[in-house]
Amino acid sequence: MSYVADQDLEFEPGTEYRYSNSDNVAVGLMVQAATGRRYERQLRTIVFDPLGLENTSLPQGAAIPEPFIHGYGRETDGSLQDVSELFAAGYTWASGGMVSTPSDQNRFIRSYVGGKLFRAPTRNAQFQFPGESEPPGPGTNSAGLALFRYRTACGTIFGHTGNTPGYTQFFAASRDGQRSVVVAINLQATPIVAPEVFVRLLRVFALAVCAATTG
Repeated sequence: MSYVADQDLEFEPGTEYRYSNSDNVAVGLMVQAATGRRYERQLRTIVFDPLGLENTSLPQGAAIPEPFIHGYGRETDGSLQDVSELFAAGYTWASGGMVSTPSDQNRFIRSYVGGKLFRAPTRNAQFQFPGESEPPGPGTNSAGLALFRYRTACGTIFGHTGNTPGYTQFFAASRDGQRSVVVAINLQATPIVAPEVFVRLLRVFALAVCAATTG
């Protein structure tokens, strides 16, 4: 956390909400300080093994577990370049460094939203949504504690969106964890990066939510 240690607070704790990648790294360090164990080991013990996530890991270096889906970036001439290993997942650590599969993601989000990983007080705190999600997902968005809420024409679901060079992810579930949706593409698309793709991707998100919640 040395890269933000000399930065001033943007606001007093508890007075506002703002999503921050460095906050997630701080939480990972807190887990290690509280348990005396590496964050990766705690994930394996508390999350991966109990949920049967056999194809999910948090790499500790630049290597990506094989096999993996290759991600691409579009050059200025329109051609595609393989950027799968341009940005090492493990270097982001607790802030999005996870490598997984759509199947494992689906199992995780159902358990995470459905309450299998938390006691009631923690889960109730998570379902408070004081901020706006970033990056945006389908419908009207708001953000809570590591959980985004998406109010769509087909119902309200809870999950997360994310992206890195070569990849864009969206996964969410109903509050009871019985219905879920996972959408993944191997191109980074945001309102700033490939915005024309992102506009179409939002429509795909919305269609997937409707298929999951009403189908």
